[in-house]
Amino acid sequence: MTGMNGTQSIDSPWGVSVFGAASVDAAPDLARLRVAISQTKNKPGDAFAATRTGVNRIREVLRGHGVPETAVSTSRLNLASQWSYGNERTFLGYECTASFVIELRELDILEAVLVDVVDAGANEVKGVEFDVRTKRELRARARTAAVAAAREKAALYAEAAGVHLGPVIHIKDVDAEQMQGYRSHSGNHGGGGEGDLTPGRVTVSAGVVLGLSLVGG
Repeated sequence: MTGMNGTQSIDSPWGVSVFGAASVDAAPDLARLRVAISQTKNKPGDAFAATRTGVNRIREVLRGHGVPETAVSTSRLNLASQWSYGNERTFLGYECTASFVIELRELDILEAVLVDVVDAGANEVKGVEFDVRTKRELRARARTAAVAAAREKAALYAEAAGVHLGPVIHIKDVDAEQMQGYRSHSGNHGGGGEGDLTPGRVTVSAGVVLGLSLVGG
């Protein structure tokens, strides 16, 4: 058919293809703090020593808050030369850096831990990520609901077209990154109390494309 593009014509008709999406909300019960400590000294050995001392201080602070060693991952010490680039290139020294990922299961101590690790020498705060420990179960619920949403949509199309749905002949999972647009329009994520770092909920989403055959009405 002339004048028809790929979105207006079906070259090989076989049935109906529908997209379904769903999300499940849950209160967060886990937070990951990403921080780092960097020290710049004239000599590499001094930079290593200063950073290692800071790492020990941060670990001591975390022990004081009852955070287990297994909940703290630390990168190896990394060393890089630092320069300033103004009118002249000037050597500033050797910068040694160690990064931490701290998992907290007691969210009520989050702010106190963050303040204390900064006071202990963590001079880079890369962010706080909230999560739920039951994400696998929540994702399964979201996927089941996404399939139901896709089947409901297909049934409406079939009824409007005067045909009946046949069996499902194709299932395609939609990658979580492609769900960003859906999640941004799926509702207000909300927040915690005023001044509270804890969000009101964590949203777990899923999407699916179903292909179903059609039979005459």
